[in-house]
Amino acid sequence: MLKLFNSLTRKKEEFVPLQPGKVRMYVCGMTVYDLCHLGHARVLVVFDVIVRHLRSLGYDVTYVRNITDIDDKIIARAQENGEDIHALTRRFIQAMHEDAAALGVLPPDAEPRATESMDTIIRMIGKLVERGYAYQGENGDVFYAVGKFDGYGQLSGKRVEELRVGARVDVEQAKRDPLDFVLWKSAKAGEPGWPSPWGEGRPGWHIECSAMSTACLGNHFDIHGGGMDLQFPHHENEIAQSEAATGEHFVNYWIHNGFVQVDEEKMSKSLGNFFTVREILQRYRPEEIRYFILSSHYRSPLNYSDDNLDKARGALQRLYTALREFPGTADAGLDTDYEQRFQAAMNDDFNTPEALAVLFDLARTLNRAREQQDGSAARLAHTLSQLAGRLGILQADPAAWLHGHSDAAVEGPDDADIEALIARREQARSDRDWAEADRIRDELTGLGIVLEDSGGGTRWRRE
Repeated sequence: MLKLFNSLTRKKEEFVPLQPGKVRMYVCGMTVYDLCHLGHARVLVVFDVIVRHLRSLGYDVTYVRNITDIDDKIIARAQENGEDIHALTRRFIQAMHEDAAALGVLPPDAEPRATESMDTIIRMIGKLVERGYAYQGENGDVFYAVGKFDGYGQLSGKRVEELRVGARVDVEQAKRDPLDFVLWKSAKAGEPGWPSPWGEGRPGWHIECSAMSTACLGNHFDIHGGGMDLQFPHHENEIAQSEAATGEHFVNYWIHNGFVQVDEEKMSKSLGNFFTVREILQRYRPEEIRYFILSSHYRSPLNYSDDNLDKARGALQRLYTALREFPGTADAGLDTDYEQRFQAAMNDDFNTPEALAVLFDLARTLNRAREQQDGSAARLAHTLSQLAGRLGILQADPAAWLHGHSDAAVEGPDDADIEALIARREQARSDRDWAEADRIRDELTGLGIVLEDSGGGTRWRRE
């Protein structure tokens, strides 16, 4: 039984899809005016794992993740660069896809873009105007009338009266209520615009997701996700718009992942502790970043530090070391005990830290089985590889990964040089020249190479 924490009800609930055997899920994607940062990476990886787990349970999942390719920040960045808006967004969409692929994130089933959804967006705004939930202000913008929607605040737990008291005094005069938000912005000189019944303009951010999600998945669907920072006002506004426009309940389960912190402080550009995925990839391999993200529960803060990423690297080395003698792990069946334990962890609100703990228990059992040669090692190795695959890890060739060649070129000596030094050390040991053997080991250690001596010979891996 899968249970997930529903942000709407603020409790864990049994997951029951609207249509047996099928899941429809929408996740708010990137606003493409810059490179993906670690917060974006967390969203990409978290919901990738959720989709993988749902599919492992046998669900037919339709996963939609949108792209916001028209927005105030996009316009400002394009003007700053002296660049065409569409050229800018194409460049950052490509970069986003490259970063997602590097992190092992599977592509969504649909990836609608705001600029390609204008007819849908305009129709939804038209319904809101027609039903009295929206109006055109004196400045030409179209606003959503928050006071008309009785359920406003249900997702965030905020009260309309308190929000109104705390609203800015210098509220835009075109609004009837300080809480009203823009659905359609009238075009300004030099800005892109699309024709509409309210004049040339472009959509507000919130309406884009309401229009794209319902167009792809229907008026009422199973799961909507995104970062915790989107819960209010973005997702709150989505509920208000969608339910007012369709007259139907919008989403059954809301899933929000936690913030990224840097040395216990929230990551932000203003604090100067802001890291892009590409900056981190200069020092760590993609699978190490993915493992690091999964090592914290998705609803908990994720604390970025070199120490935590180094721990992720070490953890993967131990797991790959357990698989080293089983490249490809031929199908030898799954160990049902470990599969059930792994499944129970993931069914408990996608508890990836507990699922990883199961993989380590399995790796220890595999190591003992290999030493005792009791015949179960191949089955345990296959189980480890298959369960880890549901998290998107441990799918590289173990020897290649341990030697540093699974993802990108690694600085330092190549394999042939390392093997030659190891052969010289073996000869020195054979000649009982312990000083020379120790000198070569120290040389390899200085090069970042870890040696593991055993009765079967010397194995090595990059530190």
